[in-house]
Amino acid sequence: MMKLGFNEATCMRNSTLAQDVVLAERFGYDYIEIRLDMLQEWLQKHTLSELADIFAVGHLKPWGYNSLEDITFCDSESWAEKRRQLAFACHAGSVVGGDCLVVVPTICQGGNFPPGETVKDSVKRLREMAAVAEESQMRLAFEPIGSAGCCVRSLAMAMEIVDAVDRSNVGLVVDAFNLYLHDQWRDLTTLRQIPVEKIFVYHIDDADNLPLATLEHCHRLFPGNGVIPLHEITHELVQKGYEGICSLELFNPGYWQMAASEVFAIGAEKTRPFLTA
Repeated sequence: MMKLGFNEATCMRNSTLAQDVVLAERFGYDYIEIRLDMLQEWLQKHTLSELADIFAVGHLKPWGYNSLEDITFCDSESWAEKRRQLAFACHAGSVVGGDCLVVVPTICQGGNFPPGETVKDSVKRLREMAAVAEESQMRLAFEPIGSAGCCVRSLAMAMEIVDAVDRSNVGLVVDAFNLYLHDQWRDLTTLRQIPVEKIFVYHIDDADNLPLATLEHCHRLFPGNGVIPLHEITHELVQKGYEGICSLELFNPGYWQMAASEVFAIGAEKTRPFLTA
């Protein structure tokens, strides 16, 4: 059975890390994905050790950190900044817990990303990051983004890259919305072909019934409220033996206007039916 997870993006405008931890515990979530920017806000008044102490006495545990973005086609200055962010996430994991960092390929509207060069650069960057992360027993979950401006949009291309990286601590994020953005989940064949040990996290989210040309991340919905074939995706994951986290990740401004406690409550209720086939 999959574990119930909460990604802090879901309440990033109407909550804080301190409140998220309390609410996730209250509504029975098993794991939380900590946003790096919200962790930085926490550190303005608290310490990593204080956060670790909270997790030590409750059911809720940290799954990992989200996210290190635009990792491909970096110049030297931006890559140095990525390295600093990676070091911060690894240090946080060593103190607080949580052994996985989501990493995201570069998104640039109108960018020209030849597939061969994209694979080559992604492999190079992920191998370099994997070597650093391994020192802290941190895993890297590479996430294809279905938006038109992303250099890695499909699950197939992301898996090609992860295969080429060939590191045990590098795997994939399967995000229902992102992959719907790419091809509306017309074919589950690629998902069936991915080794279960390479699926590090499943992001669950639904989508408004809109044309792909107008569908944006702000149109993410609670699971079961939209058009993504979540039952079929869940069935495939369960059949593969996936028992990792099923983590709610929404970027809906309407939900940011709600009380955070209401979002947590509805999110748990809507996500639990998808934890099993």
